[in-house]
Amino acid sequence: MPRPPLQAAFVALMLAGSAGQGWAQIYSCVDKNGRRLTSDRPIVECLDREQEQRGATGTVRKVIPPSYTAEERERVEAKRRAEEEARARVAEERRRERALLVRYPNQAVHDKERQEALSQVDDVIAAVEKRGDTLKAQRHEIDTEMEFYQRDPSKAPGWLKRKLEDNKAEQQAQKRHLHEQQMEKQRINARFDEELLRLRPLWAGQAGSRPGQ
Repeated sequence: MPRPPLQAAFVALMLAGSAGQGWAQIYSCVDKNGRRLTSDRPIVECLDREQEQRGATGTVRKVIPPSYTAEERERVEAKRRAEEEARARVAEERRRERALLVRYPNQAVHDKERQEALSQVDDVIAAVEKRGDTLKAQRHEIDTEMEFYQRDPSKAPGWLKRKLEDNKAEQQAQKRHLHEQQMEKQRINARFDEELLRLRPLWAGQAGSRPGQ
């Protein structure tokens, strides 16, 4: 199978640089960022520009012309970056999997932590609901006092009006807080469900790798 053009060009450069040379050789060039690079083999970063090949004494033996165009070089760099990013993503995923297994060696541990997280939210919800009952009782007392001014509520004293408005505002805040806690329970369950999907095959893999399995 013929080599791809870019790979063939690099191989040709390597062969051209090493063919017939029995002495130590150094390659040097200035890359696109202005850095002076040296190596004992053709320099990948300078395939789109000239490279000097020097002997052991530092004398320039030959000047190697560019093997890649700037466009070809960009494609090579883009491919290299994509491969590095893919490897980094795989490594990060493996790291996360190992961390999950350390934290949750089996489903019983995972289930226990889920219940603890939900229980904490339930405690908050219970406190919110208790406060809501207190506010409802206060509202009943306020409404009883406001009955004296039902024909013309504007005649109610300022302190009573403020007490009514404060009660309304606090009840609305309690409702929002209760809704937020209910949403938090949904988020907790969603997170643990997602982890469970990832953990089940990991647990199965661990069980299959044990001696005697």
